Order: sequence, then C-alpha cells, then structure tokens
Amino acid sequence: MNVAYWIVAGLLAAFYLYGGAVKVVRSRDALRPMMAWVDSVPMPAVRAVGVVEVLGAAGLVLPPLTGVAPGLAAAAAVGFVALQIGATGVHLRLGDRQVALNLTLLVTAAVTVRLATTWL
Repeated sequence: MNVAYWIVAGLLAAFYLYGGAVKVVRSRDALRPMMAWVDSVPMPAVRAVGVVEVLGAAGLVLPPLTGVAPGLAAAAAVGFVALQIGATGVHLRLGDRQVALNLTLLVTAAVTVRLATTWL
C-alpha cells in the first residue's frame, strides 16, 4: 500500500502544485483560457485557492516523507475532496458541464484518503 500511496499522492500533489502555483502567479487574463470561472470570482479568492492547493500538495508529501504528523497527509487529501466538491459546484452553477477533470480529481483524492489511512 505504501507504494500505491506514493504513486497516487505524488501525481495528485504534482497536479495541485502546478495548478496552485499558476493561480498564485498569473494574471486573470492569463488564467482565463484555462479557467473560465476566474471571471466570476474575485482575484484574491483565486489566489487563496492557489495557496491552499500548494499547501495541500505539500501536506500530501511532507508528513509521510519526514515521519512528522503523518496523519496530516490524510487531512490534506480530505481537503482536496472538499475542494473538488466545491469546484464541481462552481462549474455547474456557472453552466459549465465539463466537470470530468473535477470528478477525476475527486476520486483520486478519495483513493488517496483511503491509502493514507491504511498506514496511520
């Protein structure tokens, strides 16, 4: 299970590290082609989501890697499940029915929660 956790959590962390960093550093105009929802959300909120994603990515990797509070990895994965539930809601509220990526990330985060709780 440990190898499975590292594969799934590593991929999830890489995705959120990139996506979060992009939200933190790019302008609204640069984000718009990738994320149409940025027009309906204040830019400080977009930046905050980016920071949460970067911190969550670190939370998936650093606690089990260092052995310090490894339960935080499961908490980070639960946070990503909640994040994707909210993101799916935002997409649907805006009339965007393309939520396959959100649902894939939701399932991946849920699998990560399960894998993280097997070695706690």
